Amino acid sequence: MRINKEFVLREIAGDYVIIPTGQTVLEFNGLITVNEVGVSIWNMLQNEVTEDDLVRGILDEYEVEEEVAREDIREFIHTLVAGKILA
Repeated sequence: MRINKEFVLREIAGDYVIIPTGQTVLEFNGLITVNEVGVSIWNMLQNEVTEDDLVRGILDEYEVEEEVAREDIREFIHTLVAGKILA
């Protein structure tokens, strides 16, 4: 899994948002707001990673149970795939 380079993460007024750039602006209507965990996942997705890599990264950084982390990661990944943000 890896982020489509047509999308960028920006901090705007204390909130983090994923926004399209280039031609993608014409196809993707809107933006996605993410929290600190979403930012961590986004940063890990800048490199080729597996779901297990993401889970390990979140478990190392946050105090959360593995199953909760795995489910939240799957939901976030699903959102990114649906928006064609994740390739």
